[in-house]
Amino acid sequence: MSGQDQRHEELWNKDYVSVTALSSAANFIMNAPVGFTHTYRTYLRPRETGRLHMRIWHSNSVDSTWDTGQDARGSEAGGPWKIESAFLGDGGRSRDGSVVAGSLVPVTFGGSHSREVAPGECFYSDEVTVDIAEGHDLVFSWTLSTFGPGKSIPYNVEGMLASAYDTEGHLADQDSLPLKRASDRLLVLPSFIGYKKETARRIVMLGDSITQGVRTEKDAYEYWGARIAEGLGPEYGVWNIGSGWSRAYDAASDGPWLHKAKQGDEVLIVLGVNDIDIAKRSAAELLHDLNAIVTALRKNRPERTILLSTVPPFNFTGDREQIWRAVNKEILNHPPEGVDYVYDMASVLSQPEPHEHRIKLEYMSSPDDPHPNGLAGEAVASDFLKSYARVQNKLIK
Repeated sequence: MSGQDQRHEELWNKDYVSVTALSSAANFIMNAPVGFTHTYRTYLRPRETGRLHMRIWHSNSVDSTWDTGQDARGSEAGGPWKIESAFLGDGGRSRDGSVVAGSLVPVTFGGSHSREVAPGECFYSDEVTVDIAEGHDLVFSWTLSTFGPGKSIPYNVEGMLASAYDTEGHLADQDSLPLKRASDRLLVLPSFIGYKKETARRIVMLGDSITQGVRTEKDAYEYWGARIAEGLGPEYGVWNIGSGWSRAYDAASDGPWLHKAKQGDEVLIVLGVNDIDIAKRSAAELLHDLNAIVTALRKNRPERTILLSTVPPFNFTGDREQIWRAVNKEILNHPPEGVDYVYDMASVLSQPEPHEHRIKLEYMSSPDDPHPNGLAGEAVASDFLKSYARVQNKLIK
């Protein structure tokens, strides 16, 4: 990391918080047969409106492993590519590819409207001032180019939780995209879109698709991370870095993903489902990785508050069920040294004994999918906010 990037990191820590509860963690990477120039436009629900002093920060790396890692692995560096132009503006209410006329503000990088991005690089933009009317979305629009075939831009390939459009060509500055095409499993955003909020306490949510909010309704912000952010209010800067298919060993490697978590005054860790499932990790391996995450976070900033959640139920059977039970028993009774508080999310989502390894039917996103739905998000957020208030009282005392 260059000296300039390091200064940007310090500035981020001091002044900026995430403008949205939407996660933009990267779990995949573009791999095209030829170079391309493409525009991506995304509508975000801002945590505050009005006049916002904003910056973006970006990490050109894959945060977490997708599926079995055949296409993208955690900490894999992105390829070389270029930001042709980038804009923030008032997206209005329609989410149809258009923006409020004249509202787009160019995002610059050291005074330049474009920037070449090197593999694995982290960088910040200059500060810009954006006016967002009450009840309107924030829109981020940028045109990106690659230099040839092969892997290039990391992005998120899960189901869309926010309205977004993509089209060929350099059209980021247009008030309306002429070739409207709704993006599908293609969320291409900077790692962090922040606004100046010097007094806010920064909370990072580190988790998998359950933290990201996968399978909940697009643009509804009904997953528990978004509902917690709403309940805490804007005096808390909430950065959701939940990433579909991620696992604890992605974070335990102490790479780009955990680097993001280290920006928090507090970190809530909700990991383990994919370790038990797709990664087929043993209870000992998963607990070792959770301990490594906590140790790295504590070493980086000893005064940080670390909250560790039990592993949510995911309808495991057989050996996976037994691993799930063993891990949660250990988390509840002997959490890793350095954990300030254990949050028992599983108890909120689980069916009564002896079926507590299964999620309540009313909380499933579909009859065949144990990802928590919006109703589950409401239940978890309500319970967490009550528990969090007790934790704050305890820590203050």
